[in-house]
Amino acid sequence: MDILHSLLGEDIKAGLLIILNLIVIESLLSVDNAAVLATMVLDLPKEQRNKALRYGIIGAYVFRGICLLLASWLVKVWWLKPLGGLYLIYLAFSYFKNKSAEKGEEEAVNKDESWLYKSTVGLIGPFWATVALVELMDLAFSIDNVFAAVAFTDHVFLIYTGVFIGILAMRFVAQAFVKLMEKFTFLEAIAFIVIGVLGIKLTSSIITDPSSFFYSNTPLTHAIAGEQMDMYVSIFTVVIFILPVLSSILFNYPRKNITKPEVAEAAEDVLDKS
Repeated sequence: MDILHSLLGEDIKAGLLIILNLIVIESLLSVDNAAVLATMVLDLPKEQRNKALRYGIIGAYVFRGICLLLASWLVKVWWLKPLGGLYLIYLAFSYFKNKSAEKGEEEAVNKDESWLYKSTVGLIGPFWATVALVELMDLAFSIDNVFAAVAFTDHVFLIYTGVFIGILAMRFVAQAFVKLMEKFTFLEAIAFIVIGVLGIKLTSSIITDPSSFFYSNTPLTHAIAGEQMDMYVSIFTVVIFILPVLSSILFNYPRKNITKPEVAEAAEDVLDKS
């Protein structure tokens, strides 16, 4: 029992709930990451497309492994938490902004708008410029994994677990979530709602972290930083995923298959190659 307490924290049930949440969030992030990687290589010839995806998957493993090693250091740097929180909020905001702007148009990544692609395509050609862009996205996705884990808990073992789940999710767990998202396509939007909530929680560390210059020693900040708040966020994450799925099964609301299934197919293709 002492070993479980040292690994999962004082509240073992809360620790297990956090791990469950991390499995859901990291797997959904991996599905979304895989879909983005797939759309980035679609303009390449088919034989080069598979090769670029293979390099992308290798890069995803390498960067997630590096972030796994750096996770304990990231927790101790107080200003990285609010910075990461703002980044998660930006991800959520960008997702809903792009969805609103699309209005039924195809979801794709415009590589020509990327400074990295534009500055390298003339020097190393479309294939290697695409690979470089894919690796840059891998680095950003790996940072997502760390910040999403840190938003749930400061417990180093649980953060390691979250990032490690992100590594496994790219290879195993995410394939099951591709199938789930094909049936319940609204889960992607829900995932980004949760990411936004985690971003707000992480940003609040600017006043709740004692090492922060802006630390406020008040009952409110203690409540926000306490284990109960972590539990509330974990419960919220579980509920916001389960209730819409149950509602969709029982009442077909939200409706199933209301968005583009080819996005999930593209993600599955990437994951099959990993």
